[in-house]
Amino acid sequence: MGEAPVREDGTVTRSAEYVGSFPVDDRCLDDQMEQLHTQLKSIKTFKRRRPVSLKFSIKGVKMYNEDETTLLMAHALRRVSLSTAWPVDAQFAFVSHNPGSTDAQLYCHVFQARHSRAAQFLNLLLCRCFQLCYLGKHPEDAQLDSVGSMPRRNPSLLNHGFPLSVSALVSFRRAPFQGLLPGTKKVQKSFDDLHSSPDEVFPTSSPSLVRKKAIRTKALRSGAYRSFTFTPLKQRSVQERLSASQAEGKDKALARRSRTPSLAETEEALAQAVWCWAGIATDCSCSLLADDVLGSYLLCPHPKKPKSGSLIIRFPCGLITHLIENTCTGKFLLETYKTEFSSIAELIEHYTETRGELPCLLNCARVNHCYEWEESRR
Repeated sequence: MGEAPVREDGTVTRSAEYVGSFPVDDRCLDDQMEQLHTQLKSIKTFKRRRPVSLKFSIKGVKMYNEDETTLLMAHALRRVSLSTAWPVDAQFAFVSHNPGSTDAQLYCHVFQARHSRAAQFLNLLLCRCFQLCYLGKHPEDAQLDSVGSMPRRNPSLLNHGFPLSVSALVSFRRAPFQGLLPGTKKVQKSFDDLHSSPDEVFPTSSPSLVRKKAIRTKALRSGAYRSFTFTPLKQRSVQERLSASQAEGKDKALARRSRTPSLAETEEALAQAVWCWAGIATDCSCSLLADDVLGSYLLCPHPKKPKSGSLIIRFPCGLITHLIENTCTGKFLLETYKTEFSSIAELIEHYTETRGELPCLLNCARVNHCYEWEESRR
């Protein structure tokens, strides 16, 4: 399917055919899914369809006419309760309640895609929107493993390599704090300012130049080779600059943690992001999985064998973890099961269509864990 075209506002547009909608009964989640699949099977032969353009973003789903000139339907993401697909019939659907509705009546909106993979892709887009929305509202549940550890304490001036003597100035080749302070161009300016403001901290370029400037500007007034300390003004100035640079570094690290992946991904990358609940911590993903649809799953490292993958599936009896084994021929299979597959995607696709040894089929549907039943004034 290639790559999803994305706009500057983070919106992905896909074409489909709108079949229609039907009310969904207020039942438990598993019963609702049974009703949805029954209804989807009954309307798959409907011939009256309208070509539309669907726009997905973490704000919601909008449906336009085919040439995208008229808005036909819009749903904020908080009003969408779940997304599903029936690839065998190339159907995609989501359940939501209408804006301003007081009774929160749910409706299932059904779309016909061009083929099964297109239906899967539409479902993956909306499922990923659910995950990104959750990350935006719950940054504390973000996966932090990929981010380097943050400093545990504020660094002092001494452990950042500030010299205590001119001999120390001569000994090191590059200032350890270089890069925290202004760059090369601004350093040249600070050299000029050094003559008019002896209390300014002198930057370092080469050992001999540092030594000469220290002596020439009389920054070391009691002898060039005697140990020295910063004046209070110098120390306060440098500490403020270091604190500011450290805070900026923390902000950048936090930005990396909270940065939401774009929807503009290939089909394979998007599928993996949804299957792995990318960006959300594994323990949090498991908690959410327990409240998801029957047959939903999480692809993650095995808790006891981190170098091996596992598939955590929500069965009627609860969450069950299946180790994904690699055979000597490079194939994949679930632990204790015999069927082998050439890829993880092929394994998931197989158990989505054929139950095999599993208690139930894998389910591509996902619940929106940020869904809001009650309308609020915004």
